Amino acid sequence: MKPKFGLIIGNRGFFPAHLCKTGREEILRVLAAEGVEVIALDVEATRFGAVESLSDAQKCADLFKAHRDEISGVIVSLPNFGDERAVANTLRWSGLDVPVLVHAFNDQGGKMTIKDRRDSFCGKISVCNNLRQYGIPFSLTRLHTVDPTQPSFLEDLRRFLATCRVVANLKNARLGAIGARPAAFNTVRFSEKLLEASGITVETVDLSEMLGWANRLGAEEAPVKEKLAAIAAYTTTTGVPKEPMLKMAKLGVAIDRWMKDNNLAASAIQCWTALEEFYGVVPCTLMSMMSNRLMASACETDIAGLVGMYALQSAADSPAALLDWNNNYANDPNKGVLFHCSNLPKAFFENQKMDYQEIIAGTVGKENTYGTVVGRISPGPFTYCRVSTDDLRGTVTAYYGEGKFTNDQLDTFGGYGVFEIPDLQGLLEYICRNGFEHHVAATKASVADALEDALTQYLGWETYHHRG
Repeated sequence: MKPKFGLIIGNRGFFPAHLCKTGREEILRVLAAEGVEVIALDVEATRFGAVESLSDAQKCADLFKAHRDEISGVIVSLPNFGDERAVANTLRWSGLDVPVLVHAFNDQGGKMTIKDRRDSFCGKISVCNNLRQYGIPFSLTRLHTVDPTQPSFLEDLRRFLATCRVVANLKNARLGAIGARPAAFNTVRFSEKLLEASGITVETVDLSEMLGWANRLGAEEAPVKEKLAAIAAYTTTTGVPKEPMLKMAKLGVAIDRWMKDNNLAASAIQCWTALEEFYGVVPCTLMSMMSNRLMASACETDIAGLVGMYALQSAADSPAALLDWNNNYANDPNKGVLFHCSNLPKAFFENQKMDYQEIIAGTVGKENTYGTVVGRISPGPFTYCRVSTDDLRGTVTAYYGEGKFTNDQLDTFGGYGVFEIPDLQGLLEYICRNGFEHHVAATKASVADALEDALTQYLGWETYHHRG
């Protein structure tokens, strides 16, 4: 679906009102070119479709109310100084609880007479002051004033789009927890209540129920055959016996049905080692397939880690993975190895194939551990994020930043990649001193700024942006 934004054009009567006409037309062109649909006052509804009076604010607020289920963000654009009270009242009366981007046009050096001077530079400060008084969070463009056609504004707009996706998805998220936390992983403890306070609901199901549903399915049932074909089409399965393939297909059908029945967007699954001991497969391929089609799936029932995956996936509009901060790399203080067994989405890899889980195989036998998707992560930029519930302080916390996967040589197993992050040692110290988990979510895109806006400004979490 195309994103849909509310648009408020600010005006103040004793400034040049004709700038609202041209400014409105200009920003509408830019938004249309970016595929954004706009809800805004008609030019006949008020003077040039701008908002400056009490009645203008009410008209605009009523319009937004009528489309409140469609609007995912609001842009406040100031072609001249604008009326700060009208902007704040419009947002308050609309009842919208969405991100707001405040934009102001540039003045031009040759047009500074009373006929053409904007004073948007000053007006933006006044609008932001009032929004803060009204308790309305907002986002800013990187340049205080900027024309909509400038490249930096397009970057701001794309970042704001990502912010809106994160906020919309997290504030109404329904996540599934399949099975209990593995006993050995105290690190993945989390607070359902703290997440619920941010609009994130966790639906649980016992692993025995999921396995019971899977075992009831017959090999000849159409959904099982379809899932088996989907698995074979997704990854290379050479050398994998038929029995674990069939078990994976049945489990996949059971998971899909449960998630659909409960309207769930993402899942975290118990793995270590009940599934291998009592069912005879690892769920990694199924999880990889879900993550690859933007239904993020985390292992070890790490729901907080899943929230990080879901936030990144929403920001980037592309798959996310859950990895371990796992190894140093040689003697380079800014490089390391991210690893998992693995359930990484196919989109992460240079090349990949299905295999058995080498770590667990030593305990439960190779024949019970088929289903991993293994290979090397392709080089390129990535954003990492860890979300955690700090029960001792009663808050949700997170850190995030950007780095790159490299081409450095490494001979190992599972799903892995060598990464480089500026001041990695400082980041690791922050992780350890603040009690964060060993899991970290990642996506192959640069979206840390969008996360900062979404998680800090609109969700109100305590966050740290590592810049190095």
